[in-house]
Amino acid sequence: MNVINLKDRTTASQYVAIELLKQIKSQPNAVLGLATGSTMIDIYKYLSELINVNHTKLNDVVTFNLDEYIGLAADHEQSYHAYMKENLFNHNSTWNEDNIYLPKGDAEDVEKECIAYEQCIQDAGPADIQILGIGENGHIGFNEPFSSFESETRVVDLTDSTIKANSQHFDNIEDVPKQAISMGLASIMNAKRIILIAFGSNKQEAIQQLLDGKVSESLPASILHQHPNVEVIVDDSALN
Repeated sequence: MNVINLKDRTTASQYVAIELLKQIKSQPNAVLGLATGSTMIDIYKYLSELINVNHTKLNDVVTFNLDEYIGLAADHEQSYHAYMKENLFNHNSTWNEDNIYLPKGDAEDVEKECIAYEQCIQDAGPADIQILGIGENGHIGFNEPFSSFESETRVVDLTDSTIKANSQHFDNIEDVPKQAISMGLASIMNAKRIILIAFGSNKQEAIQQLLDGKVSESLPASILHQHPNVEVIVDDSALN
């Protein structure tokens, strides 16, 4: 695990955006694992700018998102479908909708949707780069503490701390969905390269626990110690 403190959010976000662009430029049919949340907003902004200034074609790039809230349709303003369009996909016309994968949170049969989504991930092959944030309780994706290290895409119950953290995006905490479809920890670990990003003092405790090196299902992100190619990108306040 390679930990890199890039001092501030801007520099760190630009670094991750450059790494994604390099992957796309060197491999036009790259498979990218993508995340959502406030950590990713600047990363996608800089990536979109770099794609446009380099006139990079994205027709063959394949993307898989980590998760989606259960019960939210793709056009719901707080769905991760809407987030990805607003922050990334709407900023370049050559993204190919046929190659963009997000779980369907309003699927009639969510269990069947989980199985189908996992199959799509496996059929596309391992992600060349998987981007991750980290929750205050150490979750990655929506894999909350004590998620099985063997887990694949499935329905998960969100913890109270995650619901509270995500309530900033909703009018009321009661509006925050209590469940989500999440890529599993085993699914994430199949990626060839993983970049985990953490900004802000509220991530200090989770990052410190991660860097302590103890591997335990009580800290889902600790599974990353078992992966051969992981970078942890932080700013000053997440590390100190």
